[in-house]
Amino acid sequence: MKTEAIVQVLKSTLLSAIHGFSTRHGGVSQAPYQSLNLGGSEDIPEHIEQNRTLFLQSLGLENTPVAWMRQVHGADVCVAQPGPQTCDALVTNQKNIVLAVSTADCYPLLLHDPVNHVIGAAHAGWRGTLAHIAEETVKEMCRLGASHKHIRAAIGPGICGQKYEVSEEVIEQFRYAGFPHSIHHHRLLDLARANSFVLEECGIHPENIDVLNRCSTESDFFSFRRDNGKTGRMWSVIVLK
Repeated sequence: MKTEAIVQVLKSTLLSAIHGFSTRHGGVSQAPYQSLNLGGSEDIPEHIEQNRTLFLQSLGLENTPVAWMRQVHGADVCVAQPGPQTCDALVTNQKNIVLAVSTADCYPLLLHDPVNHVIGAAHAGWRGTLAHIAEETVKEMCRLGASHKHIRAAIGPGICGQKYEVSEEVIEQFRYAGFPHSIHHHRLLDLARANSFVLEECGIHPENIDVLNRCSTESDFFSFRRDNGKTGRMWSVIVLK
């Protein structure tokens, strides 16, 4: 008798809103997308939809509308509406709208102001990080009533600094933009540390920033770089209930 795999979800102890960072475990997709592939264009669409249902069910969100992004590696932030929007961050103060970020090496950022009931979700690759997508998300949350002193942020799984080698030109762009030298070692770029820097610079207290310290090149995750582009996608989601 075949036993169904269990959907494995990571969470941050800092966020009190319903949220979750998916792993690659517990879905129906076949190699090379096994098994909980939640995006991309090459897997069987019905498998992706079934995986999304399984993931949302694991969080008790199977009947909740989802706002997701056509991500373009920029710094535009949209007020969330159910369905797709072209941007790299979503914010809302409305209940029962799931904000979803798709990643496979880039960093997902989930943010929550538990006092003023505002949430945000951002997609931060190196271009978005350089463009301060984290700060732009905080700004838009504050326009909806959030306060810097109450915002809590969780930085989910992404490619770690020890694995992420970029060109000297990319490193120079970060230097020119005022990022500290501590975010890189030679050509190895630490995007988690860079996004923490941006959050602190825009007024988020360091104690309100949780870095999960999980690298997407680990076997529990999908990694575009590790798998030479032939890979699935994780989702990171947050919702006000």
